[in-house]
Amino acid sequence: MADQGLVLVTGATGFVGAAVARAVRAAGFSLRVTARAGSNLSNLAGLEAETVPLDLTNPASFAPALQGCRYLLHVAADYRLWVPDVAAMRRVNIDGTLALLREAARQGVERSVYTSSVAALGLTANGAPADETTEILPAHHVGAYKQSKFDAEQAVRALAASQNIVIVNPSTPVGPGDVKPTPTGQMVLDAARGAMPAYVDTGLNIVHVDDVATGHLLALEKGRAGQAYILGSENLMLRDLLALIARETNRPAPRLRLPIAPLMPIAWVMERIAERTGTPPLMTPDILRMARKTMFFSSAKARTELGYAPRPAQLAVRDALAWFRATGRLS
Repeated sequence: MADQGLVLVTGATGFVGAAVARAVRAAGFSLRVTARAGSNLSNLAGLEAETVPLDLTNPASFAPALQGCRYLLHVAADYRLWVPDVAAMRRVNIDGTLALLREAARQGVERSVYTSSVAALGLTANGAPADETTEILPAHHVGAYKQSKFDAEQAVRALAASQNIVIVNPSTPVGPGDVKPTPTGQMVLDAARGAMPAYVDTGLNIVHVDDVATGHLLALEKGRAGQAYILGSENLMLRDLLALIARETNRPAPRLRLPIAPLMPIAWVMERIAERTGTPPLMTPDILRMARKTMFFSSAKARTELGYAPRPAQLAVRDALAWFRATGRLS
């Protein structure tokens, strides 16, 4: 296969970034990936790639990483549902992103794909699947992470007026390689271990992480500059997702539905404890406020314009569980 040029993938030590990096290499590109000092490099094992340092809070690290690259896939982000320092998250997700994309243009990068999130999009009032055109209201962006991704995407959209940038909005990725794990991966693990006997009445869109990676390549090849594309798959209520995990692990599905309002005081106390200890809390008021919304999305635009064809959620869960078992995270 002929070399199609050098691609820089940021965040390749992480869950989505590693999947994107593997897809880029499989497509015949030369690959350069970024890693911060002290990063867990296990997701890069066996991957033919040049690894370079890059810190999104240090713009001086951008030019050397981008030099000679044809394309940039900017996947790296600070993804935490609770942070002790909101300003630090914003410096990475907003300031670092814009500075990196501007440097990419200065270095002659032909096209950049920016990994946003459905967290940056609007939600429908009736719980029907939202899309890229759904009205965005301030109430939709609960918490520091969602607000930072919304602000970042709006700034990237403005930048795309003068640069060749395509935006992708993954929903909730599940699958192999979730090393940290992500909050969703932790939920899958907890449910598989039988540690989630109850649920709240919320919904989310589940997508296989490898389909998200394929969607990045499709956006690079076929996406329209300045446009955003939702990369999701199947909309599921949380109770149905937990039932799916239960079937895959031969456990009984949780039957207890918890009302959100009585959990608020507990979440408030957990957050106060976290502020003193620095340990992320199991619940926060913002997490519960998010759970009140049904976060369903449509990938119709990506299917039509990019040829995006994601697999069912069951396969994403099955592959995640197999990887957790294979790596000793799930006995």
